[in-house]
Amino acid sequence: MLISRRGFIGTAAAAALAGKAVRFKIGVMDGVLRLGGKPEALALAAKLGFEGLEVTIGRSVAGGELPLANSELQAQYLAEARKHKLRLAGAYLDILHVNCLKNDKLAPKWVSDGIRITRRLNARVLLVVFFGKCAVSNAQEMDAVAGAFKELAPEAEKAGVALGFENTLSAEDSARVLDRVGSRALKVYYDVGNSTNMGGFDAVKEIRWLDRDRICQVHLKDKGYLGEGKVDFPAVLRALADIGFTGFANLETSSPSGSVENDLRRNLAYLRQVCEMM
Repeated sequence: MLISRRGFIGTAAAAALAGKAVRFKIGVMDGVLRLGGKPEALALAAKLGFEGLEVTIGRSVAGGELPLANSELQAQYLAEARKHKLRLAGAYLDILHVNCLKNDKLAPKWVSDGIRITRRLNARVLLVVFFGKCAVSNAQEMDAVAGAFKELAPEAEKAGVALGFENTLSAEDSARVLDRVGSRALKVYYDVGNSTNMGGFDAVKEIRWLDRDRICQVHLKDKGYLGEGKVDFPAVLRALADIGFTGFANLETSSPSGSVENDLRRNLAYLRQVCEMM
């Protein structure tokens, strides 16, 4: 799916084409490939032309351990990454949809385990999620989450892992949590689709306001195909380039046609074309 001339010129990004060059990388979540928690996702991600794969740690606890805590499974991921010359672009701590960091005493253990897993995979970013029943929705919950992060941050700092705080808050409220924790290990994992469609926020404005020092990674998604929904992707990608973001922007897209490979090729081609126009 190629972006139309009309669609491109109609964006705020068209007036800023003389900005900084694109330096961020485009990856994809393994769940989008329908291969969550499976090392063979690396082969498919490489085949489709992505630069990295965000891996799912898993929720099926056995013997007090998460699936990706298994050293043999980690070795398979690392071997596949070397084979296909692909980066492991973060780890997704999906069990935090079950045990909420804001109020569940088990959740900090999972974050601590997730830090160790992320370090062993050299994935660098641990996606720590706050949605549904686990969403942060008021000042008291923000304080509780900040307290939990403050205790976990030293371990993340030592491991060289960024805790990616993905939530339904505004950029300013997210920054308040970061400021209360005061650690270089805690950053915002910015989801342009959630911010636009769930929060009603101006994603371009928020990205520029947060700037690169507060954003560790980005999710790219919208309702349906990229470029056909509410998210102004040319403006978003321009903003990421302008702030000097060099991390991974990972696709968390749906498959409207039912063909995962075809839809991912379409979305990736669209993003590449936008980047070429910048």
